[in-house]
Amino acid sequence: MKQLITILGPTASGKTQLGAYLAAEINGEIISADSRQIYRKMDIGTGKDISDYTVNGKLVPFHLVDIQEPGFRYNVFAFLNDFSTAFNNICDANNVPILCGGSGMYLDAVLRGYDMSKVPNNPELRANLENFNHSKLVEMLRTFGPLHNNSDITDNERLIRAIEIAEYQKIHPESTIKLPEFSSVVFGISFERKLIRERITQRLTARLNEGMIHEVEELLNDGIQPEQLIYYGLEYKFVTMYVIGQISYETMFEKLNIAIHQFAKRQMTWYRRMEKKGVKIDWIDGAQSIKSKVNHIKEILQQ
Repeated sequence: MKQLITILGPTASGKTQLGAYLAAEINGEIISADSRQIYRKMDIGTGKDISDYTVNGKLVPFHLVDIQEPGFRYNVFAFLNDFSTAFNNICDANNVPILCGGSGMYLDAVLRGYDMSKVPNNPELRANLENFNHSKLVEMLRTFGPLHNNSDITDNERLIRAIEIAEYQKIHPESTIKLPEFSSVVFGISFERKLIRERITQRLTARLNEGMIHEVEELLNDGIQPEQLIYYGLEYKFVTMYVIGQISYETMFEKLNIAIHQFAKRQMTWYRRMEKKGVKIDWIDGAQSIKSKVNHIKEILQQ
């Protein structure tokens, strides 16, 4: 069975660099699991450090970066579809896919195999199903086959949606994303809270010095509306508010710094939740050298 290596961690933990160094040693290719790095022209604010993919002067192949224009509403369904294509292409080239990023829902969707179906609501079917009790709905769902996801039967709302999806798939089997089968090994990068906070603040300062404000100005000049950029949150939200005169530079920096710290905390909470739901994560001390981290991963892979 094909293998998928995953490297996850909070923002500013060095995931991309570790993934690239590992890829350079094992003929790997990176599949980005970042919900914002898919957008072109959104480089500094998303932490799209392309230089991190360069190891010893050679660019490591990477996927799902710069694949959509700003303003496009990307989602988990689209990500799983794009992930599957990238995974299969990498394996067809006899290389090793390395999923690398920090978007918890995207990572979770791949590692726990979300059943994602692009199925529209069916008001008539829903109206009929609302007349049945929980037991009857479970019985109806079982007529479509074995229950692979027990969360579908936790309440009537989920049951009705599951039946709605199953009915639609009978007629439109192409509506379901078929994730490739793989064996999975997952590594996480962790830092002491004080250290990750310092790294976040340092990186924010560096990004502002590198031209993040100018990047937002250019996006606005290209016709992207302020509310569209604010939708992307974090850097784009607060820098846009500064650029259009809603807040001062000092307020922008303070609020953004706090928001990124809170985001990193939420990321770690999501990963812990993934562990509780069965995803085994081998945590690596982020303070180690890049060489030590790569060697640790290689040792685990050889077991």
